[in-house]
Amino acid sequence: MSAHDWDAMVTVGRIVRPQGRRGEVVVVPETDFGEERFRPGAELWASRAGEVTTVAIVTSWPHQGRWVLGLAGVGSIDEAEAWRDLELRVPADGLHKLGDGAFYVHDLLGCRVETTIGALVGAVARVDLGNGTPLLVVAPPGAKAAEVDDVQEVLVPLAESICRRVDVGAKLIVIDPPAGLIDLNAPGRTGERGAR
Repeated sequence: MSAHDWDAMVTVGRIVRPQGRRGEVVVVPETDFGEERFRPGAELWASRAGEVTTVAIVTSWPHQGRWVLGLAGVGSIDEAEAWRDLELRVPADGLHKLGDGAFYVHDLLGCRVETTIGALVGAVARVDLGNGTPLLVVAPPGAKAAEVDDVQEVLVPLAESICRRVDVGAKLIVIDPPAGLIDLNAPGRTGERGAR
């Protein structure tokens, strides 16, 4: 499999650390279909040292919002350590068809975000799933994806009441933000930010 094929694949999880002494790894899921993607017998793809290979899942169980996986050929904590920070992916043609109003994260990345009156807000740099409503992390116009942590991004809840039109084919999201949402993270803003 070529690097180009790797780039066309979709991330379903990231290995964050070894678990136990038998070579299991802890995976932070980036999928709503964890039971299927991480079931024993499933195959995922990983890129190690520039080589894309398949890896079979031998054992799996969910644990505190993450998954613990036993991978074929990984039998010790040292072998598991070599998998730390690797992404686990699947081919894009193997994705489930989603219902109306549901989107894959990779389809939202790079979408231009503008208001209902046509003001450009920026482009979606990432989507924070966390708990509750997903947040679109919108980088200001002209910012590169790698710079998002260094610039003042705008966080937009992916909610129907705010995101009035999501057209992944046109790479466009039209929002009707509540007063102050865009200005909340404007450059030069001072003061303390906190939850209410």
